[in-house]
Amino acid sequence: MAEWRDRLGGHVTVMLTGVTALLSVGIGILNITTQPSGPLVDVLPPTVVQTAGFTGALTGFLLLGSAYGLRRGYRGAWYSTILLLPLSAAQGLLQASAYSYPLVGLSLLSLPIVGLNRRLFERDVDLSLTQWASLSALVGALGYSTAGTFALREQFNGVDTLLDALYFSIVTATTVGYGDVTPASGAEGQLAKWFALSALVLNVAAFAVALGVLITPAIEARLATALGRMTETDIDILERHVLVLGHGELTEPIVEELTEANVDFLVITPDEDVARGLRERELNVLTADPSDEGTLERAKVGEARAVVTATNNDAEDALSILTARQLNPEVAIVAAASDRENVNKLKRAGANTVISPASIGGHLLVESALQRGDSEALARELLDQPDEATEGPGGDDGE
Repeated sequence: MAEWRDRLGGHVTVMLTGVTALLSVGIGILNITTQPSGPLVDVLPPTVVQTAGFTGALTGFLLLGSAYGLRRGYRGAWYSTILLLPLSAAQGLLQASAYSYPLVGLSLLSLPIVGLNRRLFERDVDLSLTQWASLSALVGALGYSTAGTFALREQFNGVDTLLDALYFSIVTATTVGYGDVTPASGAEGQLAKWFALSALVLNVAAFAVALGVLITPAIEARLATALGRMTETDIDILERHVLVLGHGELTEPIVEELTEANVDFLVITPDEDVARGLRERELNVLTADPSDEGTLERAKVGEARAVVTATNNDAEDALSILTARQLNPEVAIVAAASDRENVNKLKRAGANTVISPASIGGHLLVESALQRGDSEALARELLDQPDEATEGPGGDDGE
């Protein structure tokens, strides 16, 4: 019951944040393009109303990013949402439009719900040293050019305030170059020209590096999803999981049982079509050879709680079992033998428990045919109260 409540709370939090974001963007754009007509329009200065429209749309886009982060379970997204929702409500009031009041109400309604579900968002944003360095370089370059431009504002045409200097820095970094801010002509602008050259080189280089380092992993993650592959970040968050090695006719019931039991698991299969289908169902899948040592090490077999293999190829299953047993002598390994003659071979390969679906099915069919018992009841008993795992090479029967 508690688990179901947590899932519902998480979905409601993400949904409310996303709807608030879309409403903020839409109403912000609407108030920019139309004349406000609300009870506060005669009280607030026109510049405040217009500014609130622009910033409201911007806040909406930021909330969309926060909603995506909440869906991924990031703690930082929760903090940003808590900060942006009151800001969205305040901007709705300052926009002085009758259309803004639903935004104010939804923002205030979402705030306590997001706050109550704090414990559901515990995932940290894990940036590499290179990403932190590129981000720091970008901030440092913008700070250098902003401070320098403001210090030399008398030698620049169109720079009077710190905001003008920041505007010049961002326009320079993005290589837009509107041309409305330029160094003064003649000898009085020589220093400003040299400074502008240095700011141009630093900002463009830092901006290009930051885009490559920070955006490329996100693009790779989307490609990985499209191809049915897991990213390193997805794998890193797995712990005490079950590894399902290979994919066959018996894999689907295994996947359904693990999903219903709310157990973290990872399916490893070399078939890209199968992997893509599993990924579309939001299941963890790694497209690789399940008998390869590098693959199992990447899948954190050393931290797995159990290993399951149930394909239609006993020889491939045996190789996967051998590799898993070598990498983790203590893990519980359960296998299904498509040929009952291979039961002992799979046990010798390292499986703790080997089940022959053909033998069990044949036994149940004979019992039913001879009417020597309730075969359906026996089947339910086998499913609900399995026998203790048979001890095999490598240790106990796991959890």
